Amino acid sequence: MTPKHPLEAITQSSLTLACQHYENFPVASVFLPQYLRQPISLIYSFARQADDFADEGDLSIEQRLSLLNSFRDELDLLYAYIKPPSALFVALGEIIKTHNLPYQAFYDLLDAFSQDVIKTRYHDYDELLDYCKRSANPIGRLLLQLYGQANAANIQLSDRICSALQIINFLQDIAIDFKKNEGKQRIYLSQEEMAGFGITERQIQDYVDGLKLVDTHWQQFMLFNLSRVNALLYAGKPLGRILPGRIGFEMRMIVAGGERIISKISAVNGDIFRHRPTLNYTDWIFVFFKALFKM
Repeated sequence: MTPKHPLEAITQSSLTLACQHYENFPVASVFLPQYLRQPISLIYSFARQADDFADEGDLSIEQRLSLLNSFRDELDLLYAYIKPPSALFVALGEIIKTHNLPYQAFYDLLDAFSQDVIKTRYHDYDELLDYCKRSANPIGRLLLQLYGQANAANIQLSDRICSALQIINFLQDIAIDFKKNEGKQRIYLSQEEMAGFGITERQIQDYVDGLKLVDTHWQQFMLFNLSRVNALLYAGKPLGRILPGRIGFEMRMIVAGGERIISKISAVNGDIFRHRPTLNYTDWIFVFFKALFKM
């Protein structure tokens, strides 16, 4: 059997990685045009691996930052038209060149993952949005460039959708983020707003440990956050009708998936500690038809 070309091998491993990680929105899904599946999978592989450097295992802060810096060094080589040492970045360089992808989007993602290593609290909502600008919005901008639809109006709509999806993930994973990195738990919530609703970190710890059930303060706090993120997602929703064909359908699937998660959190009054929402088969059928009929 003829051995695979290195770029084919890394593309296949990237597709496998995308399929192995659970997500609440499609990643290189079957609804995308075939020619987009390779570049999207490579972008996902880059982001997934860098995110794992920041999150997974028992590495020290210094080791995590060193791994992220190694990615930044290879990106620097690409930017300087020098061949990088790893197959992933060689393949990434090919798609950056072919599709004229913006390097800044990749640097922004690495900055966000590096911030995850050292920052665990966010004073206010603006700080959270600033993080979203680098952790989520670059993905939407890269996708728009791949679609050939990266004009200013579309980028603005995409940024709203991506920031909303990131915040939805924060709300969905409050318990998971709090349990990570024992003694240095992350809270992707506005500290200012928590105080305003009478929410303390001790309460969150008790909810995570199952020592208490959520009270009305927590329910009101979550409903406030859900209402705001729903409005942000809705503000970007027209993009799904603007983008043509299968890419427009994919975008509508993504938005509908986010809306479904919001409705599931609302249905349990924000108690994500006992009822973390995920999308099941029935949910995906609902999402599919909602996207199909452009609702």
